Amino acid sequence: MKLCKVLGNIQATLKHHTYVGRKIMVVQPLNEDMAPDGDTFLSVDFVQAGPGDIVLVAVEGNASRQLFLDDNAPVHSVIEGIVDHVYKGE
Repeated sequence: MKLCKVLGNIQATLKHHTYVGRKIMVVQPLNEDMAPDGDTFLSVDFVQAGPGDIVLVAVEGNASRQLFLDDNAPVHSVIEGIVDHVYKGE
């Protein structure tokens, strides 16, 4: 699971049936200081996230496919939660 920031979404007129009715978001992984950490990637939204939201993203195919209830879903990552606060200990 990764902590990410939602940068935006994509629009696709033709897509696999698995994605019908789902938003596909562009997310940026974050490090412990909430700074960008790595390349952006696409993630299927399950929680109605929007641009600017800090989210929890499952980046492993099996966990992602479980949310779709389809072992053959062509999914790599899903947004599973919106983060309200991040507390960092000293």
